Amino acid sequence: MLKTFLARPVAALALTLGLFGSSHAAEALKVGTTAAFAIPLEAAVSEAKKQGLSVELIEFSDWIAPNVSLASGDIDVNYFQHIPFLENAKAAAGFDLVPYAPGIINNVGLYSKKYKSFDELPQGASVAIANDPINSGRGLQLLAKAGLISLKPGVGYKAGEEDIIANPKQLKILQVEAVQLVRAYDDADLVQGYPAYIRLANTFDAASALLFDGLDHKEYVIQFVIRAQTKDDPRLAKFIDIYQHSAAVRAALEKAHGKLYQPGWES
Repeated sequence: MLKTFLARPVAALALTLGLFGSSHAAEALKVGTTAAFAIPLEAAVSEAKKQGLSVELIEFSDWIAPNVSLASGDIDVNYFQHIPFLENAKAAAGFDLVPYAPGIINNVGLYSKKYKSFDELPQGASVAIANDPINSGRGLQLLAKAGLISLKPGVGYKAGEEDIIANPKQLKILQVEAVQLVRAYDDADLVQGYPAYIRLANTFDAASALLFDGLDHKEYVIQFVIRAQTKDDPRLAKFIDIYQHSAAVRAALEKAHGKLYQPGWES
């Protein structure tokens, strides 16, 4: 079994016994996430406490462990992935996991430390994109939107380098772990970047992308994901209602993501 890395238990809050009238009443809802989404979730945990709901937020340091932990029942729900990523993880590992409710959708951009436009990119420029099958497809779609490459029609988020049918600048594509892309900014000519991780690194302006991929790709809405058999757990419905509708959580989202996000439940 893949080893999980629990970075830190963020909060465990008191619950009024009997609130939901179920076997879960005295148990904290365990929510797994990653650093990019932790701050607004912490606000939701605090709001849940005020309403008598106990929530334990567990932060993972990678994008594999949250699904392993959820599938094994160590946590009740995770929040870090969109549906294409989930479907790929299910196909690869056989997880019996399902999306429960939408969260936010983040912009992803193309950034350059050296150049101010795509026209300035030289022949053979280096481009760093994510190395996992789903996020690399998103990076390739961005490059196509920028007019730097052409992809086979209809490949969408499943695009791979083998689907490139034109590369006039002969870009050298480097695949990097998605959470490490921010570090490639100093070395590569062009980098696929995630504003949330850029803000966490605090090394350059997250709003400075040459191009964003826009918020019209609903497949990239981050999802609250559960095991199918827990769909009727009232703690889930309560916590997600707090996340989606609490003014304190919305303020935390604005602080964490600025204007580079959109509530997926409103789109």
